[in-house]
Amino acid sequence: MLHRVKRIRELFIPGVFGLLALIALICVLASCATSSGASPATGVTPGATSGAQQNNRDDGMPTVAVAQLPDEARTTLALIKSGGPFPYHQDGVVFQNRERLLPRESSGYYHEYTVETPGSSDRGARRIIKARDGTLYYTSDHYESFMRIVQ
Repeated sequence: MLHRVKRIRELFIPGVFGLLALIALICVLASCATSSGASPATGVTPGATSGAQQNNRDDGMPTVAVAQLPDEARTTLALIKSGGPFPYHQDGVVFQNRERLLPRESSGYYHEYTVETPGSSDRGARRIIKARDGTLYYTSDHYESFMRIVQ
């Protein structure tokens, strides 16, 4: 009898912890999928209907229209298009995509550019990332999330 109780305990406890871990993962994923709203730093709402589109490609990345970007981002876009000069020496350096939120590509595929933040004493958190194929991405939270810029 004692052997049977011990065997049940050996099977039951790991199963319960596995189930709890699975439930926690589902809750986290559901929370991420349903969270939305404007970014307080920019006022840009991912997927807003006035000019922005949600998920216009198969990768599920939110998009934002150029007109919805802050003025400073539009200035950075103009600098990128004209080839500079850029206000920060880091502008144009390779973006490593360490967060793996952008599509995975070889090293050197992405380059980052600063979007000035009024009132910030440093470069701030806003960036535009340019892919080798010309695709542009915007982040207002220092690479925690991205929106593809729709031209």
